[in-house]
Amino acid sequence: MLKGIPPILSPELLKVLCEMGHGDRIVIADGNFPAQSMGKNSIVIRLDGHGVPEILDAILTVFPLDTYATKPVTLMELVKGDTVETPIWETYEKIIEKHDTRGEDAVDHRERFAFYEEAKSSYAIIATGEKALYANIMLQKGVI
Repeated sequence: MLKGIPPILSPELLKVLCEMGHGDRIVIADGNFPAQSMGKNSIVIRLDGHGVPEILDAILTVFPLDTYATKPVTLMELVKGDTVETPIWETYEKIIEKHDTRGEDAVDHRERFAFYEEAKSSYAIIATGEKALYANIMLQKGVI
């Protein structure tokens, strides 16, 4: 056990976060994201039973967002014509603002297949049990 480390951050995940360098990206994926097929060249960590917001909040307590990137946080944008509501994005913005002064200004959106392509080159993908649609989020690591 360690003091000050959110308990949701498993030893495996902490190791991966420590291994990542400046500019490396990590995806926190919802339950519908094809984590295993997208993560063939990445480390896939399973955190089934947990939602993305609680994992995002825990990671951002130890993970610096890239200050050299204008938008170090990426969300998958809605597919054209899709009318799904995305209240989880507002939750993300509040969590990001809690850990980074740029808040929602740090967030960008990518078309679905462009997001998948970037995810394929991410350092790691965390597969969650998140049920919200369009809940995938990618973080780019900064420096301390």
